[in-house]
Formats: sequence, structure tokens, C-alpha cells
Amino acid sequence: MHIIGETHIPFLSYRKLFVTISSIVVGLGVLWLAAGLLNPAIPGLRFGIDFTGGTQVLAKFRDTPDLDRLRRALTPVSPDAPVIQRFDDAEKNEVLIRVQVPAGEQADLTRPILERLTTEFNADIGRRFDLNTQGSRALTLLLADADPDGVAATGADPNEHYAPMAEAVLDYRKQHGIFRSLDELNDVPELSPAARSAIRERAAVGGFALLGVESVGPAVGADLKKAATLAIALSLLGMLVYVWVRFQLPYGIGAVVALFHDVITTLTALMITQREINLPTVAALLTLVGFSVNDTVVIFDRVRENLRLRRGERLEDIMDLSINQTLSRTIITSGTVLMVVLPLFIFGGEVINTFAFVLLVGLFVGCYSTVFIASPMALWVSRLLAARREKRRARGRR
Repeated sequence: MHIIGETHIPFLSYRKLFVTISSIVVGLGVLWLAAGLLNPAIPGLRFGIDFTGGTQVLAKFRDTPDLDRLRRALTPVSPDAPVIQRFDDAEKNEVLIRVQVPAGEQADLTRPILERLTTEFNADIGRRFDLNTQGSRALTLLLADADPDGVAATGADPNEHYAPMAEAVLDYRKQHGIFRSLDELNDVPELSPAARSAIRERAAVGGFALLGVESVGPAVGADLKKAATLAIALSLLGMLVYVWVRFQLPYGIGAVVALFHDVITTLTALMITQREINLPTVAALLTLVGFSVNDTVVIFDRVRENLRLRRGERLEDIMDLSINQTLSRTIITSGTVLMVVLPLFIFGGEVINTFAFVLLVGLFVGCYSTVFIASPMALWVSRLLAARREKRRARGRR
């Protein structure tokens, strides 16, 4: 399928200009990256709790949450400013909270976060039992202590009697995310009328509920950082071996240099925008590596075909011809990916925004590097190896 007609664009005639520009961008990116890693005062890569250690809490609020108020309430938990993001649709009142562990400490910050949220949003309920933050075990003990059904007088175990009721209440909360009023207890058929009345007397509904908690220690975060770096390095090495075996060494070197250019350029974009780097970001980087090398392999495959069909022609002309012949395919593939990634970036919400941003930057950088980095590098290495072979032949004839 072709969406544009036959083209004769001399891409490689501009290779010196674009390779020079890219070399400057990559060089500055590497220097910035190294400076940020060596000096924390320099705003380099901004690692998330996946790599630095910390606690991530997904909370649902009864009313529309004030993010600035949340941020002020949680600031005392850690010296690093908490990351507060809206999660899912705005009307669901869900917020993702990330708090990093202070340097040199090993701690689960779930309890301090819960205490700060309770102080800020549940001050009006006093010492009453909070249906939105307490677990089924605590609710079972509350009912067993009150024993509204009088099961203790019969010799039965109150805990066994009230445990299914408490589980039913918690299942209702899990299903709806939060209790907005005590009237919702009427929607839990497992509760006996006396147990329902006992909960009404002793309990209240707080302003928030915890939907999920994830905690990562600094040691685990450091291991994840090493694993992520190793994954990217091994992917580049694997691409080098694959393209080398499938084509020739110059093409493998060209592909890997282009991939290195894509990764560094994308990381530079992340440093400029100060977006958080976490495991989904690494997944996006690996995705763009695969997408970029796929486009490169298509062009190199056409170069190989044209080398057989056009023996004797200059390699530079054959590469230009191959790029022009695959231009429609590149536009169609990139355009299709763009149709998916752009809506994710615009409408996907803050949680997936960085993932989509990496793919979006990688999409354009990958298309650029395939033409102006991979092909010129393959051409340069091919000429270099050919010159060396010619020198060896010349020495042999002497």
C-alpha cells in the first residue's frame, strides 16, 4: 500500500548535518545524565519510588479532594515532596499518593500517611470506628465486644458469629470503594438488624478509604534500578547480535547506534520535563527500542534486496533508494501508532501520561534515527571496513 507517490529524496546527502546535530544532542544528554547522577542538586533523572524506595497509596475520597490540601498534609511524612495525582475519572474522587523513603532509612510509610490523612480529613468523627479505613478483623472485634445478637449467652463464639457479617461489610466497601453514609449498611443483607444498629451507634464514615497500598524498600528499589539498566543494555546488545547475524556487522552497528541515540534522546526529554521514571517508563523505553529497530530492519532488508538487483551501484545511492521505497510503509506504521499513542497522551490521565509521552517522543525520534543515524552509520562503517580490506589487499600484492 502506498500513500505517497515515487520519491527521490537524497536523504544521505544531509547525513553530516543531522549526525552533527544528533551528536551534540546526545553528548549534552549524556553529560546532563552523568552530572545528575553524580550531583543530586542537579535536576537530572527523576526516579520514582520503584527505584528509590517509598510507599504508594491509592485513596478514594468521599468528596472532591483538594490536592493542595493533601500535599500540605503529607509533606511532614518525608523530606521529599509527595507526588499527588488524580487517578481514573475525576468524578470517582480517586488520588494516587507517592511518598519517598528518607535517604538511608528502611521504612514502610503506610502508617504515617494514614495518620496524616486521618488527622486532616477525619477530625470530625473523633474516636468513633471508621468504616472506611478499618479492616474486617477490627469490625469483627467491635461487633463481638458489643454482641448485639447476644450469642455469648448461648455459649457460641461471638467472633465466629460476627466474622461473616464483618466480611460482608468490607466486601461492600471493596465493591463501591467507600461508604458515603451509614445508610448504606441497609444494602448489606448479611447484617442482622441488631448488628446494623450496633454499627450505627459506634461507627462513622470517614472522608477517605484506602483502595491499595504498595511499599518498596530502598534496597529493593536499587535492585530494580540495576535490573532496569541491565534490561535496556541487554536489549541493545541483543539487537546488535540479531541485525549482525541477519545482515552484516556494519548494519548491526548502525542499528545499535540509532537505538542508543533514541534512548538517550528520550531520557533527555524526560529530564527536561522532569517526568518521573518508574517501571512503566522502562517498559515504554523497551517498547520504543523494539519499534525503532523494526523500522530499521525493514529499510536494511530493502537495502539487501537492492544490492542484489543493482550490482555496481554506489551503496549511498542504494540506501537512498531503499529509504524512499519504504517511505510509505514508515508513514503508515508511524501514523497508526500515533493514532493510538496521542489519545493516550491527551486523555489517558496522569498515571499513564508519562508512558504515552515516552512512546510519543520515541515514535518521532525512532523514525528520524532510522533514516539519519542508522543508515549513515552503516554506510560509514561499510566504507571503513572496505578501505581496510583494500589496504590489506594492497599490502598482499606488494
